[in-house]
Amino acid sequence: MTVRVLAVGKKHEAWVTEGIDRYEKRLRKPFDVSWQLLPHSAREGDAARAEESERILAKVDRDAFLVLLDERGRNVDSPALAATLQGAFAAGRSVTVVIGGAYGVADRVRERADFVWSLSKLVFPHQLVRLILAEQIYRAQEIAAGRPYHHV
Repeated sequence: MTVRVLAVGKKHEAWVTEGIDRYEKRLRKPFDVSWQLLPHSAREGDAARAEESERILAKVDRDAFLVLLDERGRNVDSPALAATLQGAFAAGRSVTVVIGGAYGVADRVRERADFVWSLSKLVFPHQLVRLILAEQIYRAQEIAAGRPYHHV
């Protein structure tokens, strides 16, 4: 059981890599995170969304608990995210988190998602989303273990 992140876009910028590494060094199974970056489509608009979505779906394991990051998704607090991830792990499912491209994802990806999650009503650059995601996965681990990292 792991957390796999599929992100459309270029490789992590140095400051993002440094931040992600900081949190990943603290992670313990089942919160072991791996990243797979998928290239942007050379197309634009609907065509790009469709092409990138096909690449995403081709990489998602059939039994994975799929979390789609989308500003129109459900906004939850960190304890609720921790409970969601723990529920997937308890059911014996690995977790795949998808960060779509600039044009978002096709309805097929949204329909496949078990959980559509909004970090905020604000839209963030993809590089920043990656760093926020790494921190939230670490926070979820700490909440699930009852450790004092998260303060209410």
